[in-house]
Amino acid sequence: MTIRLFLRSAFWIGVYFAVAMAPLLAMLIGPIPPGRGFWREFSVGIGFAGLSMMGLQFFLTGRFKNITAPYGIDVVYHFHRAISLIAFFFIFLHAVIIPAATPETLVLLHPASAPWWMAAGAAGLLAFAVVITTSLYRIQLGLHYERWRVIHGYVSVAAVALAMTHVIGVGYYAQGPAGRGLWIALTIAWVLALVNVRVIKPWMMFRRPYVIDKIEREHGNSWSLTLLPEGHKGMQFNPGQFAWLTIGKSPFSIREHPFSFSSSAMERDSIRMTIKELGDFTARIGETVPGTRAYLDGPYGSFTIDRHAAVGYVFIAGGVGVTPVMSILRTMADRHDARPVLLIFGSKTWEDVTFREELEEIKARLNLRVVHVLEQPPAGWRGEQGWVTAELLARHLPENRMEQDYFICGPEPMQKAVRGALDRLGLPMDHVQSESFNFV
Repeated sequence: MTIRLFLRSAFWIGVYFAVAMAPLLAMLIGPIPPGRGFWREFSVGIGFAGLSMMGLQFFLTGRFKNITAPYGIDVVYHFHRAISLIAFFFIFLHAVIIPAATPETLVLLHPASAPWWMAAGAAGLLAFAVVITTSLYRIQLGLHYERWRVIHGYVSVAAVALAMTHVIGVGYYAQGPAGRGLWIALTIAWVLALVNVRVIKPWMMFRRPYVIDKIEREHGNSWSLTLLPEGHKGMQFNPGQFAWLTIGKSPFSIREHPFSFSSSAMERDSIRMTIKELGDFTARIGETVPGTRAYLDGPYGSFTIDRHAAVGYVFIAGGVGVTPVMSILRTMADRHDARPVLLIFGSKTWEDVTFREELEEIKARLNLRVVHVLEQPPAGWRGEQGWVTAELLARHLPENRMEQDYFICGPEPMQKAVRGALDRLGLPMDHVQSESFNFV
């Protein structure tokens, strides 16, 4: 990571913690309500911090490029998922500690006599629980991705709104100039983040549409879509990046999915994405009709050699995880990049090896060596088989392996295993980049 990226990373981390802890500072500045013990004040403090952290999720998931650029959007989304659990735990503790420390407040929870602000707080806690539960157990609950996104989006907004109603209704630490000003500022910021995601960004996409020019079948039950910009110059991206794709719908639609670019970043007049038939949306990707309008939100991602200058590169891909690697290889070929490249490509069978013919052809334009690893090799196969292990890597990594940069893309279990194998070989982890699309 360059000094500039490090400073940007440190800056945004500092901003996050400053905003998350701002309600606690406002408690110290404003007047302290009389007759309240430690545990009651403690519960209010962690409740405020939890709510502030929940509100900040609108920024973490808002795809603000300035925020995501230092880390990569997949890292930001994983942080969003982890920090949401911590924030919910804080809010839950707030709801538990007050009645435990001051039993007389239990009367406020009686359904028949609860004041409106307590009802709002209870409903907000329940809404937060729905958001967390449906996110953690989406597959077990049988929720399709699009349906989950609708629930997640609307219930999250309702939860934060109900929690804010509770804060205003209770009144403590929200009546003085400091407290009132802080919560007003936070609310305005959260609303603006939502407006940007749901209105401004889709409107910008609507004004820059694409049309699907052709669809080509690839090995491994995958399809390559070629998109042409319609009425604009298209999108510039770094090799290895990705974008959210919406096909045949309005950009205001909730139905969008992230896919890596597979085309060279040097191609200015078209964009290619290679998509494997895996889920509800992708299972019918091959039925897409040329001429269909599409929209792109991007580019995103830090999985690119343009951020990591090295004497050579090692790519370790599994299945359709070769897609961003293909974008990088095509770009390097177009740039006449002579640096050595090793691709270790894991696939289930030989027929599942996406881009296998082009990988052989592109060797004439690149200093490229490809090692195929098959789980189920055909009869007479003399190459590597099974899994990508430390022993396999040790057989193929270049002698100057410590000077290489490593890029891993594929299923999460494969990525975890490969990172462990590289670590056992003594390779510095700051030279290892990976990308995961498991944003839910």
